[in-house]
Amino acid sequence: MKVVLLGIATLSLGAAPPAPRKVDLLIRGGTIYTGSAEPFVGDVAIAGDRIVSVGRHAAVTAARVIDAKGMIVAPGFIDPHTHMGGDLASDDAAKRLVPAFLLQGVTTAFIGNDGGGSPDVAAVLGSAAVRPVGINYAAYVGFGAVREAVVGEADRAPTLAELGQMKRLVADAMCHGALGLSTGLFYAPQSFARTGEVAALAREAGKRGGVYDSHIRDESSYTVGLAAAIDEAIAIGREGGLPTHISHIKALGVDVQGHAPAIIAKVAAARRAGQKVTADQYPWSASGTSLVASLMPLWAQDGGRPALLGRFDDPALAGKLRAGITENLRKRGGADKLLIVEGKYLNRTLADVAKQLGQDPVDAAIAVIRIADPGVVSFNQSEADIAKFMAMPWVMTGSDASGGHPRVYGSFARKYAKYARAERVITVRQFIERSSALTADTFGLAGRGHLRAGAFADVVVFDPRTYAARATYEQPTLTAQGVRTVIVNGVVAVDKGALTGKAAGRALPHAPTPGTCK
Repeated sequence: MKVVLLGIATLSLGAAPPAPRKVDLLIRGGTIYTGSAEPFVGDVAIAGDRIVSVGRHAAVTAARVIDAKGMIVAPGFIDPHTHMGGDLASDDAAKRLVPAFLLQGVTTAFIGNDGGGSPDVAAVLGSAAVRPVGINYAAYVGFGAVREAVVGEADRAPTLAELGQMKRLVADAMCHGALGLSTGLFYAPQSFARTGEVAALAREAGKRGGVYDSHIRDESSYTVGLAAAIDEAIAIGREGGLPTHISHIKALGVDVQGHAPAIIAKVAAARRAGQKVTADQYPWSASGTSLVASLMPLWAQDGGRPALLGRFDDPALAGKLRAGITENLRKRGGADKLLIVEGKYLNRTLADVAKQLGQDPVDAAIAVIRIADPGVVSFNQSEADIAKFMAMPWVMTGSDASGGHPRVYGSFARKYAKYARAERVITVRQFIERSSALTADTFGLAGRGHLRAGAFADVVVFDPRTYAARATYEQPTLTAQGVRTVIVNGVVAVDKGALTGKAAGRALPHAPTPGTCK
């Protein structure tokens, strides 16, 4: 409204402009990848544990301003397949920070993969309340842990009563926040289970809104073969009425290298038919497992380690055992393709150990396993297959983080530097979205994986010129470089490239479908 005073001046009367909103953090001037839009230069404002605005200019006053000029600002990365449960529950506060992840920009991880997740999911998720953690985490209930608790390590089917007991364990875990059911069907004793048994347990997870996550029965040509194992995973998801997620998708070993297009076609067909099928992948040509899992025939693992060691000393089984180990060595590409990453023969190939012992690789493998079952890095994938899987829009970034392999310390950084920036297998935007938004949306992590108002403030700021892995197969524990800032639930966890020591992570229980839990 206008009013004339004494005929001298005309003034505008109205409300005073609002004062700028006060926020805790302002990330200013970075190139922002929101998780769902083309990048732009702008600001991200944070108050408490939430993002309050994302735009080209934030009209706020901030307690602290982080200058992100020239940097990429992205949602905190989410790792859907890790083996970091031990670190997250450790008595060592430094381990619980999970520095290897924070220094890559990973703010959320899944644990309990490969069938190893404890049925006591309430305890797993409750641990963060008494042992603060550096990152957020969600947990699977593991088929292997459930089966061993009820059936043990024997190669046999469960009785009806035992199957009922296993189903109840899965249902109870889902009702206490499990993300879904994970399996590691390649590994004994999980490998002794038939498809129907697994599907029955997956159905319990499906009723309660869970996901079926599987290290499939065969990524190579050990038993049913790669193609049939993919078919089985898809069938279990269909029969169980729940999404299927294929862990660390790959074509492993000389017999199946080059088979990526055929596997992609199978997944694409299931997706066209309306089934939810996704996968994760780590960006390394070498896998990581144990020497027993790599070389010992499944029949020799029936009954666990004591039974295996006993079979080593049975002359009647020597020929059969040697033939099985020899064949598995061939599939892995030979003794020089297996690098031992634990124990007495650390950083030695099996070929080197055989030479040192004056034995052939089969006898050398048995000699090593008599001492322990060390982790091994197995060089068994082709770059062409890796690139083909990576290009698929349903394949997200994962690490399969486990000891002795550089994938713990460098998977996200390596994927960006090697496959997005240098080789351009994917774009930078695709790298970011398949490392954050795709994972959050696939697994229903509400408020995670995107930079937008109202979302949890999980943010990474990294230098696009220097962000890269430093870890190698020989030095697997070198932390990544190039991350400037990491924010977890609004708290600065990495500042100017260094850990702050603040543990702001949270357990992320999955909410079961209403009405499915008593």
